[in-house]
Amino acid sequence: MKKVLLLITSLFLTFTARSQDSTTATPGKFTFSGYMDTYYFSNFNNPQSQSNLGLGGPARAFDQRSGMFGIGLIQAKAMYTADKVDAVMDLTFGPNSDLGNYGNNIGPLGPGSTALAIKQAYIVFKATPKLSFTAGQFGTHIGYEVIDAPVNYNYSLSNLFNNGPFYHIGLKAQYAFSDRASLMLGLVNNVDNLYDNNKKKGLIGQFFFSPVANWSVYLNGIISNEGSAPVPTPETVVVPANMARYQLYDLTTTYQVTPKFFLGLNAAAGSQKGDYQGAGGPLTTKSWSGVAVYSNYAFTDKFGMGARVETFDNKNGVRAITDADGNGASVTSITITGNINAADGHILFKPEFRVDSYSANKFEKNDGSLTTSQATLGMAAIFKF
Repeated sequence: MKKVLLLITSLFLTFTARSQDSTTATPGKFTFSGYMDTYYFSNFNNPQSQSNLGLGGPARAFDQRSGMFGIGLIQAKAMYTADKVDAVMDLTFGPNSDLGNYGNNIGPLGPGSTALAIKQAYIVFKATPKLSFTAGQFGTHIGYEVIDAPVNYNYSLSNLFNNGPFYHIGLKAQYAFSDRASLMLGLVNNVDNLYDNNKKKGLIGQFFFSPVANWSVYLNGIISNEGSAPVPTPETVVVPANMARYQLYDLTTTYQVTPKFFLGLNAAAGSQKGDYQGAGGPLTTKSWSGVAVYSNYAFTDKFGMGARVETFDNKNGVRAITDADGNGASVTSITITGNINAADGHILFKPEFRVDSYSANKFEKNDGSLTTSQATLGMAAIFKF
């Protein structure tokens, strides 16, 4: 790992030394953007808790409440772009911001500090037209979906997204072989956390290629030691922190079949051994996996429909997908979402129906009994600028 860090650092310093500011460089410019979203979802189980999470691990990432109006996230994003440098300052506020940036909760001033509002804050140094370096806090390269509600076609987030990662803090380098192929490698503190919980760094990577026009393929990965210092007790056997290992490999691909018809696929497989950021972990390597298929069709420039069909297998119990008793489980989810553009594209309405079916009892009903599935129906309204 130290050799990788030295290689990235030496490349950065070499290209910094060789780079010369052009006397005719185009002046940089600032751009500002953002959004806010609000929603209402009903749950056909009519749970007394008014929660879509179920019992055990959370069944939803963001749209967690049912039978009530909710606010999702408010974003304020500023970007500076110039010939040699880009800078992104991406701040978010609200319930979904707290959930997405949970690892920043313990900031320099203690719990609830301003660090919680930082979704992204990074600098991109463009060493050459093909090579760039990014340093700071940035959204993860892994997965199909992102936190930003206007970008995803579906409003509720997939089980693959829910099981992370969300973001990283570190340094990465990207080299573009052409406009159809590029490679990214980097080192990060760890997964979804402001501060590293040990002295080891995670290795991230992405290879992008486009076999034909309108078809994009991303091969992603992360390998990291997420173990904290063990606190042994007479009743437990603790895997030493230096033996902990978290790894995740991901395939994301999209294809614009026609100007109106779009297909996407996300498949991931991961494993874990030992402690995960102080939460404990298995003594031997345990794995999980999932796959999601996406499709949408634009009937007009103002109305479209899309579907997501996904499955996630966590029967080994190392991720968040669990049954009501906290045991590992598997889930199949089907989501159908409409997209309605209004107000000259500044407002996006997303009516959505979703069914989650677990391999064991997970969700509460109004009478207090448990069931393996739940169905929700609702609407999200997103303002963007």
